[in-house]
Amino acid sequence: MTKKDTVLKAAKELFGELGYSGTTFKKIADRAGVAVGLLSHHYGNKEKLFRAAGFDVAERLTLALQDEVVQAENGFDAVYRFARRYLEFSVDPDEDFLVLIRCSPYSDLKTGEDRDAMVHKFVQIPVLLENCVARGVRDGSIPNLPVSETAAVVQCNLVGAVRTNLLTPYSPPSLYKEILNFISRALKAA
Repeated sequence: MTKKDTVLKAAKELFGELGYSGTTFKKIADRAGVAVGLLSHHYGNKEKLFRAAGFDVAERLTLALQDEVVQAENGFDAVYRFARRYLEFSVDPDEDFLVLIRCSPYSDLKTGEDRDAMVHKFVQIPVLLENCVARGVRDGSIPNLPVSETAAVVQCNLVGAVRTNLLTPYSPPSLYKEILNFISRALKAA
């Protein structure tokens, strides 16, 4: 792993653990075992490093979801695989998913150009899900439901489940299993 990669990994971990305001260049440099100046050299400033961290995780999530849905037999299977992989990714300690909660279109931290860049990066995920739902409606594995709205409802359930599981003390141990069951019951064609 290069020093730049080590810095990015440390940044993802700390931004996920401490949030934007709780993370400093010094903390990142200490965790990465590098000089503070190296962070500025590679990333410029904290805002750019924060965005790079979020983009990196979002890109890996998008690729994982694409790899998963391409194996689906039909549209319903694609939606189910998408949902399962999304949830699995969120709890994989190697994926640093928490940074996405801090660095996403769902965060109110972003404004202007930074927010536009985030939205552009993250739109790939709901578009992929919408394509899976559309496939299911076309092939009959999902009832004739409004595609965009159905995909949005599934996405909201996933985002809510992840936030509840990762950020609250009252998440039931079987939450992810129940979310997948709920999606199955709601979308499976009779």
